[in-house]
Amino acid sequence: MAVNLNIQADIIDIKTDNPQQGDIFLVDTNVWFWQTYINAGFGTQTSRFSNYLRYINQALVNGATLTYSGLILTELAHIIEKTEYNIYTKSNGSLPFKEYRHNYPNERMNVVAEVQSAWSQVKALAVPINLTVDDATTDAALNRFLFSAVDGYDLLLLEAISRAGAGKIKIITDDMDYAVVPDIQVFTSNSNVIQQANRQKKLLVSR
Repeated sequence: MAVNLNIQADIIDIKTDNPQQGDIFLVDTNVWFWQTYINAGFGTQTSRFSNYLRYINQALVNGATLTYSGLILTELAHIIEKTEYNIYTKSNGSLPFKEYRHNYPNERMNVVAEVQSAWSQVKALAVPINLTVDDATTDAALNRFLFSAVDGYDLLLLEAISRAGAGKIKIITDDMDYAVVPDIQVFTSNSNVIQQANRQKKLLVSR
């Protein structure tokens, strides 16, 4: 069944957009994963993320600013570890995930090295945005959960950025969930999001 999105964000198709010098982008975890992790293509068609790599590179060439939050490290480390686990079990047979984490020290060191490498690349390509996560932030994030259908990682990230007063958020992401968040701009090549945004007149064709 197709996902029906109530588009609230402004959607920009990165296949036709040219990043501008004054742009300040928050880069989502999925894009950093594809940009920095050597095995990101495992089990995935590389065409799915090649548009993002081109857009990131063009943004840097054009003098746009890429940003990251320390909150992204948790999700990035998680999906890298899961991918390394899937690669290992595909070649060696299935085993419980916790056994993979604790009983195979060489594999664990490899996971750590991959996460360290990915994060060092993030820090080299982008500048940090310092966000405070306190009780007020988490309470507001839980309230946002009532009307924004995003997962816990994104919920907290959006709320922390909003409370930091960063202005209208420009996020580069393949995650369709961000499309239902009001008052942000989503830069994406997700075809489902783009098609639905076009039908709902939320697709920006020029900036």
